Amino acid sequence: MADDATDDGDVPRDPAYAYKPALIGAHWQLRLTPAGLAYDVGRHSGVVRYDRIRRVRLAFRPVTMQSQRYLTEIWSPDAPKLQIASCSWRSIMEQERQDAAYTAFVSELHKRLAAANSQALFQTGLPAILFGLGAVVYVAALLGFVALSIRALQTGETAASAFVFIFFLLFAWQVGTYFYRNRPGAYRPDAPPAYLLPKG
Repeated sequence: MADDATDDGDVPRDPAYAYKPALIGAHWQLRLTPAGLAYDVGRHSGVVRYDRIRRVRLAFRPVTMQSQRYLTEIWSPDAPKLQIASCSWRSIMEQERQDAAYTAFVSELHKRLAAANSQALFQTGLPAILFGLGAVVYVAALLGFVALSIRALQTGETAASAFVFIFFLLFAWQVGTYFYRNRPGAYRPDAPPAYLLPKG
């Protein structure tokens, strides 16, 4: 959840975001203060000055319980790695999407980093090596599905071929979307990529 309302109608509160990263444990709470990014994450709390943030990564990270999950990772020598997820655990069977609040908070964070003339690295997706390895496996799997479909047709197994083809399309779409959104890249803090910020 995000909060940028006012305390007494005149003074705006610091933009805030909270989510529960695991079923068991406390909420992670983050605020954008004039001094920096304030965090209260489990046993750790503090404030990271905007000019002390060294790297920011935006990524698409679906999980079993939530296929539309986005993640911002922040590195600084003054704090543990901070993660901001667009989903929050509600129950053993449910993760709640917080798309609008997440996008608003992450966008405001980038505005403040840009205003601070941040020298951080702004990256997207997976590290290049992991992306490359994953892409090779993905292409190999696609070729395997095509070979299975052709083989099933050659042996007269029309139903089996149709099943493999449908599974192939589903696999190609879901995994392809994951790799497309997680392609390695860099961006400016004043222009975070829209495809890695969910639409509220």
